[in-house]
Amino acid sequence: MTSEKLTKRRQHLRNLVLMAFADGSLSEREVNLVADRCVELGLDDYDLSTAIKSGLADGARLEVPEEASEREALLKDLVRIMAADGRMDEGEKRLFALAAAKMSMSALDVERLIDETLTQ
Repeated sequence: MTSEKLTKRRQHLRNLVLMAFADGSLSEREVNLVADRCVELGLDDYDLSTAIKSGLADGARLEVPEEASEREALLKDLVRIMAADGRMDEGEKRLFALAAAKMSMSALDVERLIDETLTQ
């Protein structure tokens, strides 16, 4: 894996951890989902541990990918994390709205993306 690809995957994982912590707690389903995505991204336990530390740090912030396909993949994963514990907390909704706004996503595109993700 190239250095650039590894950096992007680690960034994606940090964003998922940030969303998992957005509601102030971490459910078992959220932990499992983040851990599963870590493996799917080809990352290891060290990467997961580093992402968790980053998510807990003061000043942790969402990092927006440059490529459109990566942005959509991130938003879909953020929706999955939000829905993992069966409820969508206001903190999670705000973080998702911030991400969508940073990506210049229209409300219609956001609704489509959420519908597609939750019906899979």
